[in-house]
Amino acid sequence: MRMISRLLLIPLAALLLASTARAQTRNIGTQGVLLDRIAAVVNDGIVMKSQVDEEMAAVTKRLEAQKVSLPPRSVLEKQILNRLILQEIEEQRAKQIGLTISDQQLNMAVQEIAARNKIPFAQLPTALAAQGIDYKQYRESLRKELTLQALRERDVISRIVVTPREIDQYLARKDTAAANDEFDISHILIAIPAAASPAQIDKITRKADHIAALARAGRNFAQLAIANSSSAKALEGGDLGWRKGSQLPDYILRLVTKMKPGQIGGPIRTPSGFHIIRLNARRSGVKPVYVQQVHLRHILLKPNQLDDDQTIRQRLLKIRQRILNGGDFAGIAETTSEDPGSAPDGGDLGWVNPKIFVPEFRKAIANLKVGQISMPFKSRYGWHIVQLLGKRTYNSSKDIRRQQAFQAIRESKADEDTELWLQRLRDDAFVEKRM
Repeated sequence: MRMISRLLLIPLAALLLASTARAQTRNIGTQGVLLDRIAAVVNDGIVMKSQVDEEMAAVTKRLEAQKVSLPPRSVLEKQILNRLILQEIEEQRAKQIGLTISDQQLNMAVQEIAARNKIPFAQLPTALAAQGIDYKQYRESLRKELTLQALRERDVISRIVVTPREIDQYLARKDTAAANDEFDISHILIAIPAAASPAQIDKITRKADHIAALARAGRNFAQLAIANSSSAKALEGGDLGWRKGSQLPDYILRLVTKMKPGQIGGPIRTPSGFHIIRLNARRSGVKPVYVQQVHLRHILLKPNQLDDDQTIRQRLLKIRQRILNGGDFAGIAETTSEDPGSAPDGGDLGWVNPKIFVPEFRKAIANLKVGQISMPFKSRYGWHIVQLLGKRTYNSSKDIRRQQAFQAIRESKADEDTELWLQRLRDDAFVEKRM
């Protein structure tokens, strides 16, 4: 019964392809060369041997260019097959929830890539062809990559919770733990299955210790990662690239801040498994950022069915004159301004970079002197009068870090949460490897 229930999960197309593959194998001696066969059945989809071969060729070419010693073909083939299986599972998940990348989104991404590489968009197909890459296939590969990114954003990133306490701790840590420095890191993950028995955990622990010992003894870290890591970056030699300390999980940040380039850290155990870290390099972080700021307060009135633009302008002229005659700007703003955000604070907009305002607003305040009140002017939000309270050159580094805190903390959790999410997807899927 268990075998029958598993067969029911395999679609008719897969069964037909499987029978075709078997027929090709059976008749290979008399009828020709085997063209393709199924490498794995994944739920109601399949991974073909040709996909594995194509990926093998691409990965081998890249690793050889990087002068990384290749592991045995069987080891590399296993890693590639595992990656393709995970991609197939993710693609099925995206299709199941109706997640797609439109042609417009794809075109914008292609244009951005062309601009980043300083290639005119119209010349991109020619530039790709010169590297032996078919433009149409390139677009579809990019669409697939963007779909998987959107899926991870939906299922993982958007569900990460960041509390105010974490933001406060993050900001404190940045001043004391070099979290604003940047680290070039390589990483090996020895995964622990969700339902692993104590015996399995003991075996995985010994494996992680052994691999860490090999790395410390001078074994090529990239080769160890390719052969053993369960991370999504395994086939890149475990290379995570340059990451700000604030973007790293706490357990990695605490480790690398005490390491010197070339040193090996770990294994460290987390819910996803054992992590082995190599610090490749470290560099200083963000320098101070100085911006021009202005301190403003304003009164906003909006035209309506009873009061047209001219009526509103005349009202503001009278209010302006009243203030010039000694009236309290803050008190008048609190009772008359129709800006719900600033009216309770007497119209105070605080210290801000004038670039945040709409063009009409920027133009009106550009030539104001401190203490001066503008003439009434119209923006897309209504009619304003604005008073300039002060100007300053401000070191905005702390503000920028605070604005980035939420995103950075979320990114620091993303790697671990993504690995756990992938493990759950894999555990919930029906997979039958055939090579």
